[in-house]
Amino acid sequence: MSLFQEENVSRGRIEVVCGSMFSGKTEELIRRLRRATFANQKVEIYKPTIDKRYSEEEIVSHDANSIPSTPVDSPSSILLLAAEADVIGIDEAQFFDDSLVDVCNTLANKGKRVIVAGLDMDFRGLPFGPMPALLAIADEVTKVRAICLRCGNLAYVSHRIVKSEKQVLLGEKDEYEPLCRACYLETLQPSHSE
Repeated sequence: MSLFQEENVSRGRIEVVCGSMFSGKTEELIRRLRRATFANQKVEIYKPTIDKRYSEEEIVSHDANSIPSTPVDSPSSILLLAAEADVIGIDEAQFFDDSLVDVCNTLANKGKRVIVAGLDMDFRGLPFGPMPALLAIADEVTKVRAICLRCGNLAYVSHRIVKSEKQVLLGEKDEYEPLCRACYLETLQPSHSE
């Protein structure tokens, strides 16, 4: 490996921002990407095409902050589109398939800074999509926390408040609430009226 290649690889990195819904993951992603833009770095941002909650072509936080993005169907598209970027942002990573892990590794190995945001767990408290593997290979992990809507402690999981067993159900405050572990476990107990 040449000195240039070694230097390039040493600059590449994977940063993962994870947590439950309403914890500020997208807000943190946008903050990091804006800082890179201010530093005159070439930034490219991607999200899964299925996420059309606020906008088809922007990443939008729950606080209505936004940044332009490119919707993609698969992680392989990111690899093709991000060739000239210094910094690559990926939102809602849990909705991509496991090939996202190899794509992020490939980009980082080419000297790119890859910043990924996503839910680490689904509504049942189980690891979600490629997130566990991304957490394992990340150079840096930031776990952000929402506040439990029932008791005010730090949230643990995005509790689904509508009936559906589908793992992927796009939604907001009408479908999900952040809960701490204790309050979430209470929701699993049968009610006394049953």
